[in-house]
Amino acid sequence: MAMNVGDAREGEPVSEINTTPLIDVMLVLLIMMIVTLPPQRHAVMLDTPVPCPECIPRDHLHEPVTISIAFDGGISWNGASVQREELRQRLAAEARKPTPAEIHIHPNGRAAYGNLAHVMAAAQREGIRNLGVVGGA
Repeated sequence: MAMNVGDAREGEPVSEINTTPLIDVMLVLLIMMIVTLPPQRHAVMLDTPVPCPECIPRDHLHEPVTISIAFDGGISWNGASVQREELRQRLAAEARKPTPAEIHIHPNGRAAYGNLAHVMAAAQREGIRNLGVVGGA
């Protein structure tokens, strides 16, 4: 509600429009419009070709390399315990292959983040491009 203080005498008409009710009506209409609009669902349906297993050469099919990080910081390469320097050497050897395998990192849920960051940084330094962190349970 608008309130005039000052020059207006009692009983005299006010020459200004009170815009508060107009704004209230506009806001109610805007809310009604937003509520009644259907939600927009943007979906892109793609029909991508699926490669046949016979079309892929056998030398391009690699099993992923699994690097596990234990809660105490121990690192294992496909189940075999390795030290940090040996990990770096194995990552470098994997990166030099014509078609390097994917690297899957399995950190223990209680492992320190620094250990995971070290493994990821070592893989990046050696040029590994296919790297993923798989669940930390």
